[in-house]
Formats: sequence, structure tokens, C-alpha cells
Amino acid sequence: MPPHTSEYSVVDCEGITRYSRRRCAPAKRHLDFDGLDKSVKRRRSFGFSEAAETPERKERSIESIIAAVERLSTEPRLVSDGSRENMLPTILGKHKDLNAITPETMSRVLEGAFRDSIDQLTVIDCRYPYEFEGGHIKGAVNLYTKQAIDEFIHNSATSSEKNHVLIFHCEVSSERGPKMYRHLRSLDRELNIDSYPKLNFPEMYLLEGGYKAFYETQSNHCLPKSYTPMLQKDHSENLRHFRVKSKSWAAGDNPRQRSRAHGKQTKLCF
Repeated sequence: MPPHTSEYSVVDCEGITRYSRRRCAPAKRHLDFDGLDKSVKRRRSFGFSEAAETPERKERSIESIIAAVERLSTEPRLVSDGSRENMLPTILGKHKDLNAITPETMSRVLEGAFRDSIDQLTVIDCRYPYEFEGGHIKGAVNLYTKQAIDEFIHNSATSSEKNHVLIFHCEVSSERGPKMYRHLRSLDRELNIDSYPKLNFPEMYLLEGGYKAFYETQSNHCLPKSYTPMLQKDHSENLRHFRVKSKSWAAGDNPRQRSRAHGKQTKLCF
């Protein structure tokens, strides 16, 4: 039977929700839309926490890290822990350091075309709440601050045996979506600092063109079937409110990192 959205469980997309993990038939694989309702917290990985680090072991560790970096930088089709290739077809988007997919590929994912290679899916909408409420991709979660991303990664149980794919976007995937993508990858590297290149979420994508481009051609996957621009005049007060709120968490960033932000730099998300 061809993939169809009715094969997936119904979710309440107005909150932070998830699809059922229960499989309905042996031939079908559900995509779990993961939310923030899990109580299991991630624990930081420690590669050599119990054994003394000898000079030989340290040298081997450095060599393995160098080899991993070289492999990730020369084989763009690999996921970011180098364990396998990306499951989705990617394009060269505006942000060349991020994996980008088209609205058509996003639609195929939602329709189940990749159910044999994706166990769990989380679509992260980085727009402001009034934009999200005015229309969003079915099953998406609304995470628009770094604090929300922090809570998501620390409260999401992951497994190396389960392929949990993240897809980020904002209105046009120009600033907010890419920023949250990079922030989560940075947190993931920090959590696994002693076991590079291990990651909790090695496979992530950016929806090129954002919700705007997706809605223009794939509105059947949107709920409600509408689009609220960030700069819509009716929401000018909301815009000011959420911009202030987003700046409040940004103010807590490391001042040394902010001081190095002079001029444009491309940060590679290995």
C-alpha cells in the first residue's frame, strides 16, 4: 500500500506532543514525533572515566579524533558521527555547513516514504508562538529559544540503535532555524566531549525555504492550513514581546564567545 498520512497516529499539534511508539503492523514503521514529556534525562558520556589514561591511550585518542574530523570533512554524505550516510537526499542550501532538504522531501518524509530508515522524527519549528499557532507542519514542536533547545536535548532519551532524525525550520530558514540547529549540535558535542565523534542526534536537517516555502506547495501537511508571517501587522505587539524574550536568553551566552563574533564566520557543524 502506498505511504499515506493516515498510517500515522493522530497527535495534538497545538502542544508539544509525540506519536505513539506502538507499531500497528509488521510491515509498517511509525515515525515518533518526539516532545518534551519524557522524564528520562541524558547522561554525559565519559569514554575513559574508570581507567587511567596512559600516554599511549591518549595518543590513540588524538589520532582517532583527527581521523574522524578528516573523514567528516571530506565525506559530506555522512551523518555527523561518521557512522553512516544521511538517509534523506540533501541540497546545497543557503547555509552550506548545514544539511538542507527541499519542501518536497519534507512532504515525502511525512507521508512515510522513508519509514524503513527513520525510526523517530522531530520537526522543530523555531518561529515565534503566534506564527506557529497561525499554521505549522503537522506534528511539529515549537522551540524558539536556546533554553527550550537545552531542555529538549537533556530530556530526550536516545539510542544508537534507533535513528531519531531532527528537521529544523523557521519562516524562511534564514536565521532562527539555522541558529537553533547549530546550538543543538554544539550542546550535543559538549555532552559527548569525551567520546568524539559520538552524538545523541547525528542526523539533522534544515528545511530550505522554511515554513513559507513549504506552505506554498505542501499546505496539505499544515495545521491549520494557513500561514502567519512574522511581520504581520496584527501581531506587532507579539513580535516585540518575543523578540525581547529571545534576547533575554541570548544575553546569557558566554561573553568570550560574543566577543569573537566580529565579522562573518562560517561555523562548521561536524
